[in-house]
Amino acid sequence: MRVVGIEGTAWAASAALYDTDTEAVVIESDAYQPESGGIHPREAAEHMGSAIPEVVSAILDHADETSDGPGLDIDAVAFSRGPGLGPCLRVVGTAARSLAGTLSVPLVGVNHMVAHLEIGRHQSGFDSPVCLNASGANAHLLGYHDGRYRILGETMDTGVGNAIDKFTRHLGWSHPGGPKVERRAADGEYYDLPYVVKGMDFSFSGIMSAAKDAVDEGVPVEDVCAGLQETIFAMLTEVAERALSLTGTDELVLGGGVGQNRRLREMLESMCEQRGADFYAPDPRFLRDNAGMIAVLGAKMHAAGDTLSIPESSVDPDFRPDEVPVTWRGDAESVVRDPAVAGTIRGAEAVVTIEADRVVKERVPKAYRHPALDDRLRAERTRAEARLTSAARRSGVPTPVVYDVDPAEGTLVFQRVGDGDLAAALTADRCRDVGRHLATIHDAGFVHGDPTTRNVRVGDARTYLIDFGLGYHTGHVEDHAMDLHVFEQSVAGTAADPAPLLEAFEAGYAAVGDDAVRQRLRDVEGRGRYQ
Repeated sequence: MRVVGIEGTAWAASAALYDTDTEAVVIESDAYQPESGGIHPREAAEHMGSAIPEVVSAILDHADETSDGPGLDIDAVAFSRGPGLGPCLRVVGTAARSLAGTLSVPLVGVNHMVAHLEIGRHQSGFDSPVCLNASGANAHLLGYHDGRYRILGETMDTGVGNAIDKFTRHLGWSHPGGPKVERRAADGEYYDLPYVVKGMDFSFSGIMSAAKDAVDEGVPVEDVCAGLQETIFAMLTEVAERALSLTGTDELVLGGGVGQNRRLREMLESMCEQRGADFYAPDPRFLRDNAGMIAVLGAKMHAAGDTLSIPESSVDPDFRPDEVPVTWRGDAESVVRDPAVAGTIRGAEAVVTIEADRVVKERVPKAYRHPALDDRLRAERTRAEARLTSAARRSGVPTPVVYDVDPAEGTLVFQRVGDGDLAAALTADRCRDVGRHLATIHDAGFVHGDPTTRNVRVGDARTYLIDFGLGYHTGHVEDHAMDLHVFEQSVAGTAADPAPLLEAFEAGYAAVGDDAVRQRLRDVEGRGRYQ
């Protein structure tokens, strides 16, 4: 089978030919280059209008030269249906419909972000990986569950590439800013900047403001660039590890143009090696926006009979990854560990040893993080976990008793509670308990920070909150709403039927907590790139 792919979500006007027999992928691309600043939708669309015919023509010439017989020997045309800039997508959609009609072959509409994941899965041979997508407009984690790709975590303000570009525009540097930061960081010393992780979500606005202020105050730009890279990429690596822990898989793939950064790939590879997982980063030509990944996924979808009629082929600038029925994968699922088994478990942050009546938790040094950043986070989180676990218990929330704590070594010793974690025993009653527990600690003036289904233990008719390492004291409704958002994301990403569980969770919160928090939750949900 030979499939033509056409990509044009924002920057890259790209066409490709994929041959399933030889696995050969030929790509022709012409990227939009703004004179200054970021992307301008009208200019980008004008670029697409002129560049798409040229790159498609070049690919058709190649198809003609390599055909085994008369004609172009093309079986389908696949195109990036979204997400992306509407004016650009419409150019691509029109070109794809025209070409499919001319060749009398089926049309396949591909989700751009799923294509980033699938090219990594295809080339690596992995079964069910988590994917970290890190690009200009995007930064999120995808995992497969119940026939669809679920958004496990994402940026709550801007994409990682756009965030870096905001910093470099402040310096007057031309676009793109990422490669320039990477080059300057090589000559700099680590500079401490804000580190914002909330469960598997994260935010870049604070770190960008601090980086701009640091340069304005005279900190050497090389040092700020080094701190920027170390902090941002450590945040992405940490949430990737959290996603591995939540889903139970041991495979990670990288997607997106920012994935071309050497330091980010080093961090992800180091993290996976330390936890015994496999990591794969595609070649740079498949990391940046390209039609090759569109053609490869298009071939899989075509083989599964997942094609579009012309009336169904409208583009969707807000095309969510979890709106895509994954027809081409069969029944493969992530392997979920049994959390009730005694022994040693490597979580996202720590090695946990479960004994007969106690649990020893050690926040081991993370090889991927800069030592100064790692030492600070391990000590801060160990202190916070001990302090807030006890504070929640005093407020009436079931938590384990803290027997011992050593912040310098990052170790804690707890009472063993429950028979397993909530991820393996999701019920409406248990979720209702979690809602009540979070409302109780919010009323006491602090948040959990990472209330995923892995951080709730269940057993003996009680539901326990554990792992308060990302918690902190706050009375702000925004912080309380983020706690609810983190829990709901973890349920939505792992449960077969999350709706009744989420309804019970919010009912439990409403019975004890402030209704303004649930109102703010609706606002928080709307900020994500794909909400």
